Amino acid sequence: MPAPLLLVDGDSMIFRAFFALPDSIEGKDGRPVNALLGLVNLVLREVDQHGPRAVVVCFGQEAAHYRVELFDGYHAHRPEVPEKLAEQFAAAPALLGAFGWTVASHDSLEADDLLGAYARREAAGGGRALVMTGDRDLFQCAGEGVVVLYVRTGREGAEVVDAAEVERRYGVPPALVPDFIALRGDPSDGIPGAKGIGEKTAAALLAEHGPLEAVLERALAESRPRVRTALLDGRDELLAFKRIATLSDVEVELPTDRETDRRAGARAARELGLKRLAERLERSAQPEPPAR
Repeated sequence: MPAPLLLVDGDSMIFRAFFALPDSIEGKDGRPVNALLGLVNLVLREVDQHGPRAVVVCFGQEAAHYRVELFDGYHAHRPEVPEKLAEQFAAAPALLGAFGWTVASHDSLEADDLLGAYARREAAGGGRALVMTGDRDLFQCAGEGVVVLYVRTGREGAEVVDAAEVERRYGVPPALVPDFIALRGDPSDGIPGAKGIGEKTAAALLAEHGPLEAVLERALAESRPRVRTALLDGRDELLAFKRIATLSDVEVELPTDRETDRRAGARAARELGLKRLAERLERSAQPEPPAR
């Protein structure tokens, strides 16, 4: 079995690391490095667990431009990035790149869209992709050759979520996750969903009729007045919510195989003042070849 490609939601992971570790963790310049430390530790844990052929860390916009145009409430409730985190966002690409990890970003789409694109191409080429994220929207990626590594706050290590697990949790296959989100809503993204339709009803409608478009086509035949009204009155918004929840495709170039360079990572960590991380990386690094 080929080694997998590890795809990391850089935006999600660095946010989690920042709020999980105290900002009293400072580098040699006296500035916080807690998010950088936590981000690297999260990725290294999955590298050690899965032995990927390469690592890609994806960053993107807080909210894709077209999604905000479709619904101005999308991500509207999210607070500004704290200044102490913004500084670490800026320093992240150089640190991550030192490990030999590919850092990918996009100027108008979100990290989720990049992750989905990389996963699709890796699977289409006969490979395996592991999508590491704290965002359940990416459950739509699960399928043949693609597994989601779902990182939850307060849990050690990522949960492995495959297509069967998505269906067990939601009652719908991964392909219908955007439809499910449109109907049920997603408070973390500011998507309200259909009025009065919760998780069980959303799953039941999709299981009976198929995609959201088919559910809406049969809305007049719905026997429950509350559900019928929600579908008929919210038709256009629900279709917009599905488009928002669906990952956009984008052209990406798959990386060649590349092992994690712990020695170079240690040098970059030491430069930032992450002394303990550097020492740990040096201890775990492969011995350098003798000089000729």
